[in-house]
Amino acid sequence: MPVPWFLLSLALGRSPVVLSLERLVGPQDATHCSPGLSCHLWDSDILCLPGDIVPAPGPVLAPTHLQTELVLRCQKETDCDLCLRVAVHLAVHGHWEEPEDEKKFGGAADSGVEEPRNASLQAQVVLSFQAYPTARCVLLEVQVPAALVQFGQSVGSVVYDCFEAALGSEVRIWSYTQPRYEKELNHTQQLPDCRGLEVRNSIPSCWALPWLNVSADGDNVHLVLNVSEEQHFGLSLYWNQVQGPPKPRWHKNLTGPQIITLNHTDLVPCLCIQVWPLEPDSVRTNICPFREDPRAHRNLWQAARLRLLTLQSWLLDAPCSLPAEAALCWRALGGDPCQPLVPPLSWENVTVDKVLEFPLLKGHPNLCVQQVNSSEKLQLQECLWADSLGPLKDDVLLLETRGPQDNRSLCALEPSGCTSLPSRASTLWDDDLGALWACPMDKYIHKRWALVWLACLLFAAALSLILLLKKDHAKGWLRLLKQDVRSGAAARGRAALLLYSADDSGFERLVGALASALCQLPLRVAVDLWSRRELSAQGPVAWFHAQRRQTLQEGGVVVLLFSPGAVALCSEWLQDGVSGPGAHGPHDAFRASLSCVLPDFLQGRAPGSYVGACFDRLLHPDAVPALFRTVPVFTLPSQLPDFLGALQQPRAPRSGRLQERAEQVSRALQPALDCYFHPPGTPAPGRGVGPGAGDGT
Repeated sequence: MPVPWFLLSLALGRSPVVLSLERLVGPQDATHCSPGLSCHLWDSDILCLPGDIVPAPGPVLAPTHLQTELVLRCQKETDCDLCLRVAVHLAVHGHWEEPEDEKKFGGAADSGVEEPRNASLQAQVVLSFQAYPTARCVLLEVQVPAALVQFGQSVGSVVYDCFEAALGSEVRIWSYTQPRYEKELNHTQQLPDCRGLEVRNSIPSCWALPWLNVSADGDNVHLVLNVSEEQHFGLSLYWNQVQGPPKPRWHKNLTGPQIITLNHTDLVPCLCIQVWPLEPDSVRTNICPFREDPRAHRNLWQAARLRLLTLQSWLLDAPCSLPAEAALCWRALGGDPCQPLVPPLSWENVTVDKVLEFPLLKGHPNLCVQQVNSSEKLQLQECLWADSLGPLKDDVLLLETRGPQDNRSLCALEPSGCTSLPSRASTLWDDDLGALWACPMDKYIHKRWALVWLACLLFAAALSLILLLKKDHAKGWLRLLKQDVRSGAAARGRAALLLYSADDSGFERLVGALASALCQLPLRVAVDLWSRRELSAQGPVAWFHAQRRQTLQEGGVVVLLFSPGAVALCSEWLQDGVSGPGAHGPHDAFRASLSCVLPDFLQGRAPGSYVGACFDRLLHPDAVPALFRTVPVFTLPSQLPDFLGALQQPRAPRSGRLQERAEQVSRALQPALDCYFHPPGTPAPGRGVGPGAGDGT
């Protein structure tokens, strides 16, 4: 029997506490205040514009505490609505300035008030209410006689009756003065549902309210609607946002009773449920039962993503708000873990969907953003600049420190310490304490390697002397060594990632034949035809991103194989910035690759890392968009020797066997070309009869 991981019976509140509530008669809002104070309700529906905090010119009234109470507003004994009463406590902040004559003669200082006895303090208090799906603001005016003013102490409270809210809803309340002298007060009130009310028979909306139970059995979460048969009701799921309106996720109109099953991977802490009978003016019941569920919190971090906006700004995408901090770190090539930057850049609080900036002068692929939650646990780490600036580089992170008299020194940061260096490179970060630089590793040689290099030079000199003494033997030895090096390089081969548009099955067979022939050269060819299982598991975007990064990190080449379908997709991207929907299957990596390939061409990083190709009789090179012709585009098989030469290592010498290898690839490719251009059942060139036979048309 599966063990349930939680069982929650709905009573919109944390527990089904039964409440007995005071009744208010009449539909009008009202206000009253503490003895001695006077108050007035100016407006019950105003625009909320808190503005910035302004300095107080003298003593002012400011809200210090907020209290709420549930009441019933009734038209008659059995026609009531739930209402929220709010009490705002006020205190005096600041002092009156003493008159000049009292300052001169040392007037009485034992009293908190030395102004005329008929003076008074006045304040406009704003109450702002937000409860899905409604929001409202009211304005209260309060006056306090000077005789009651005690600086720094409470002078009483003003009470507002009342804000009508839906049963089971969550109401957020803000209070501030206008103009605003202090930070606004805020309070969140969770209202009960009909089950928690002793007087539920007085609330018409409770008479036909659907009851909802939330339970789990293994990995499945069940929403059980216990309603009578043929009763119609609405059910929706939404993400409850701390800031901004809720994000709808799912909505249906149903007929009861019903059992809705959710997968546990869909749970996040802010996932809420709303249910209501399909009747005019019905109450909408809301609960958020997964706030404390551990699985929901794990799912939330798995769904969170960091997104780079500009060179210096980024934000966090997540379904719910996250209590987290983030900072920059440096990831060396092959290094682990990500090294904190020194001098340490301060941790920044992170708000979902809010832009955050770091003081960078320029980006670098080795710079990463690491994020921790409030429990100091690392939850997320992404190298945001790697996608736009390329793979990780073998660079060293340098620190420039500045002392008195503008003395500056430079050292290389390592886990073991900082090694002094005599030079500098481009700045990543700069302030009064110091600066961070990034430089290629091959520009700096650590002092501890000096003896090793000296030993190597002595060994090379001794070896040269021995070879001169045995010249004939040396020639034979060098010949063998050269053959071993060539065979080793050939065994390794250069990495090549082959991208194509899956126009049809015949074209895919032609691509497979080309990939198989290139593997015999040898080349280490990656093509989505041979990675269908990985594509299904990872998706085309993730698969291409991993293959492209690995290929370019190893100094390989990306081959763009153009066809009419590929040209059409590229043209759509160049015109609209996105690829329109097409009839391509889930294994087509070409469409997914354009979001990464195009930036390489637009930013001039493609030459040396990309080549293009197309098949004779299928596409002319001039049909390829001009942007992609910034790299060589070869026609196959007529330009096979040049194409294979472009696939060699950049510094590799031109092989005398290049023509031989081109003929080998051409022979392997010819059956597939014949099958594609002359399918079985159609006359081959030179064998047909009638007009055009034998001329290749």
